Amino acid sequence: MLLRKYMSKIGIGSATVDLVLDKETYSPGEKVTGTLYIKGGTITQKIKQLQCDLMKINNQADQQSIASITLFAPDIIDPADCAKIPFEFVLPKHLPATTDSLTYRFKTTLVFEEGIDSLDHDTIQILKNKPSGGENDEKNMEKNSVHL
Repeated sequence: MLLRKYMSKIGIGSATVDLVLDKETYSPGEKVTGTLYIKGGTITQKIKQLQCDLMKINNQADQQSIASITLFAPDIIDPADCAKIPFEFVLPKHLPATTDSLTYRFKTTLVFEEGIDSLDHDTIQILKNKPSGGENDEKNMEKNSVHL
């Protein structure tokens, strides 16, 4: 038991997080939906935080967080548990389209009280921006903070 606890603290056998999106291609201002799965590891672990960042990557080197949301997650995950959490995120209306040198991804981080964080990365494609319908990015960001 002590060995499993130590291994989990260094990231071996710890709980994992997986964001499964309903699709991979979106338009600016569109709602991204999916499901977050948290699967228990070899020991019971206390969860400190579950966070998802929309990252903009330029030339595969320069990464910038465009938006960050904190999601509700169970406080504890047992070895046999698999938590399923609905996911919604409204993209800002004025995102530049994906190109060979500009990409986007969701970086999901499961932070534990003790041990190494569990990470998941999900790439999305942003299509060319459609004409604006009047709703601005600030309203979209407010919507994101309400979900879950």
